[in-house]
Amino acid sequence: MSDYPAIRQILFTEETLRNKVAELGKKISEDYRDKELVLIAVLKGSMYFFADLTRAIDIPVGVDMISIGNIPDTTSQTGIVRITKDLDLSITGKHVLVVEDIIRTGLTTAYLIQSLDVRKPIDIKVCTLLYDPDRMLINVPIAYYGFEVKESWMVGYGMDIGEKWRNLPYIGELEHR
Repeated sequence: MSDYPAIRQILFTEETLRNKVAELGKKISEDYRDKELVLIAVLKGSMYFFADLTRAIDIPVGVDMISIGNIPDTTSQTGIVRITKDLDLSITGKHVLVVEDIIRTGLTTAYLIQSLDVRKPIDIKVCTLLYDPDRMLINVPIAYYGFEVKESWMVGYGMDIGEKWRNLPYIGELEHR
């Protein structure tokens, strides 16, 4: 497998991920019991985390997905993105939990929250598997997170390199290139 990614180390094993997702699911279930909750996956990176998380939540929830695309030469500096797949469910008058794979600067997530807020949900909070507090440039309402990470390139459990290797059951840190 010559095109296999050069993984320096496994940061989070399949078992570690499974345990953290169960913990997050339990907490979300407790916090939103008797409330109308819609979980929104930010595609594509969060899809494995989102699927596992929704199964770990033991209350009825609405599920939807949104896809955002980068604007070349703009997104990395401004966080401005374009929505390439919008929601199918109405979030008006509901509690919303945006599910991300990783939040680094917070710019893209903040823009997404601002875009969703005009739809008049009761509130919008964020659940992210990974979060890098040292790189945050803007405050976003992170209510739940799995692990803090430092700047590194990761692959697996939804994260990719060149649209490949999302399907690895663990998260590995790539060798620096």
